[in-house]
Amino acid sequence: MSPRAADWDPRDLPDLTGRTFLVTGANAGLGYFASEQLYGAGANVLMTGRNPNRLAAARAAVLGRAAGNPRATGTLETLLLDTSNLGSVRAAAATVRQRGRIDGLLLNAGIVHAPRRREHTRDGNELVFATNVLGHFVLAGALLTTLAAGRGRMVWVGSMSTSLPPRRELVDPQLRTGYSGWRAYVQSKIATTAIGLEADRRLRAAGVPVKSVIAHPGYSTSGLTPGIRGVNEPTRLGRFADNLQGPMTQSKEVGAYSLVRALVDPAVEGGEMWGPQRVVTGPPRRAVPAKITRDPALAERLWIECENTTRMRWPFEAARR
Repeated sequence: MSPRAADWDPRDLPDLTGRTFLVTGANAGLGYFASEQLYGAGANVLMTGRNPNRLAAARAAVLGRAAGNPRATGTLETLLLDTSNLGSVRAAAATVRQRGRIDGLLLNAGIVHAPRRREHTRDGNELVFATNVLGHFVLAGALLTTLAAGRGRMVWVGSMSTSLPPRRELVDPQLRTGYSGWRAYVQSKIATTAIGLEADRRLRAAGVPVKSVIAHPGYSTSGLTPGIRGVNEPTRLGRFADNLQGPMTQSKEVGAYSLVRALVDPAVEGGEMWGPQRVVTGPPRRAVPAKITRDPALAERLWIECENTTRMRWPFEAARR
């Protein structure tokens, strides 16, 4: 383990008082636990999701579990944001811009269990690519000047699946042909990682004081995760199945450690990737993105695809000022 990894305790985060973070997909899973960890260290947290009732339940759970924690002195708010709906993303970003400073974006929301048949959003985009990639591309671009004002950071959530075979060249991000749920998920995570790395290159080239970082949670399952009403309620069968994989899995609470470290550790640099020490489990440490995601030509094609599809051009010039 490197000295940097050994010095970091995910259960005793640095003081985040006065800092503000937005988390997408915060009503469950990794997003929920990341929100809980940030709030427990004193941060102001804006929990976003597409279902108001589930968001309210998640907020109540964070507050309940933080009761008695003297460090939890920040604010905890909710905001409706559906990353599959570009109109929703733009509306949420406009609301956030009016709030002023924001120190970090955790671009976590996404579909893991993709539909068996190809589905599309109201914007006409393939559902998984829209939810996992396009929505976050628009959100990060729309909040770039706000992030830059606070010299903030954006964290894109990748996946260890990008290193698993078979790895095909990504020529059809929207999978107009050859769709399968697994392929849609893996391609979306390849695209997420490649775009996050490309964002770092472009931010550096433009002189924008914002870091773009990738993180992945390893193999994190609901069945090993603490039960929380309205947030994580796996069935008995689900817990049994996940426990059978216990030696190679971890809870989503622990999986969120890598995401949070990528978001708040001052030693983390733009363009890095962070994940569990043993790839599938363990404390957060620096990782190496899959080879396909490090291809600048692929990243540029994906960037242009996102720009053309969403009609979002990141305001690099304005963010530099």
